[in-house]
Amino acid sequence: MANRASTQNLRKRVRYHYRGNAAGSTLRLTLGCLLGLELRRVGSGKRMTFGKAGEAALSQWMADNARVCWVEQDEPWTSESQLISQLDLPLNLDQNRRNAFHSRLKELRAQARQRARELPISS
Repeated sequence: MANRASTQNLRKRVRYHYRGNAAGSTLRLTLGCLLGLELRRVGSGKRMTFGKAGEAALSQWMADNARVCWVEQDEPWTSESQLISQLDLPLNLDQNRRNAFHSRLKELRAQARQRARELPISS
């Protein structure tokens, strides 16, 4: 549980999840793995994304299916652990080991990363 303010505002953070790539968004990584997109190493080979076509497909899927809402709080980290423990949040891995889907999701993401390491670096 982090106890520090983010350097980005909520708008920037949400925008990155919707328009960024899997290398910088755990949400995009999770959704792409669940949708069966192929994770690939890019650039120097350290970053992993779903490539241009895969990231575009994921962005479109999110535009069609994903919604965001929030509640303003001065110290949101004070509620985070409580909410995670009380709600069924299968896509949230942090602080959520008790969720029945946690180990399967962690395994899916690890398998995608391992497959990406075995493939050549994409341009």
